[in-house]
Amino acid sequence: MIEEDAEPRTPLGQTRQVTIDALCEHFANDVMGMEEFERRIDVAHQAASVEELRELLRDLPGGGLPVRMGAGAQPASGRGYSVIPADQVRQTGYAVAILGGTRRRGRWTPARVNHAIAFCGGAELDFREAVLGPGVTELRIYAMWGGVDVIVPPGLNVESRGIGIMGGFDHVADNDVTADPTAPTLRISGVALMGGVDITVRHPGESARDARQRRRQERRERLREIQDGTREIGEEAKRRIRGPGSGI
Repeated sequence: MIEEDAEPRTPLGQTRQVTIDALCEHFANDVMGMEEFERRIDVAHQAASVEELRELLRDLPGGGLPVRMGAGAQPASGRGYSVIPADQVRQTGYAVAILGGTRRRGRWTPARVNHAIAFCGGAELDFREAVLGPGVTELRIYAMWGGVDVIVPPGLNVESRGIGIMGGFDHVADNDVTADPTAPTLRISGVALMGGVDITVRHPGESARDARQRRRQERRERLREIQDGTREIGEEAKRRIRGPGSGI
């Protein structure tokens, strides 16, 4: 019983559970029949390495395993973005909002190079359930009298370098989450002219308000840890000053 409880905490155990969940999802979507589903489930339970588990999903839609989330992340669905082979990713994509709005969310596949244009309008690009290609995915943003909101999941490697001219190009990262070095990279660049670009981290299913509350709670917890540590250091310093046998 102890071994069964401990195994899911290991990388292999976590990957095994993610694989089984993915197979169940594909079966529910009629991607495979009962016989094939049962065969793959049996293989998943017997697999002795992460690579064996990856092979079970490679030929399925959105093949490959979801990228491991950073420590502490608890996505609502238990899964984040996925990775597909490079030959399944188109080269160029566009999201254009002119005097209006556009939105990309849910399960969608960004191109290798994406252009987001907002002119007197707004665009929202949500990468929390996106199906990404391996390596670098580029997002080039041009906002004039408009705004672009970019939402990314914890653990995704995000690089941002933008220019705000009478506007803002802001990236709010989660400091407590360590990105996976093997995960894809989302590289964001561009210009906000009298407009705004906001890049924020949210867990799957998390609203903007929930994310703000979570970050405030995390800041309060970090502050308490710092205060507790400072208090302990102070008490230790007092004990050393008073010396042994002081009775305090």
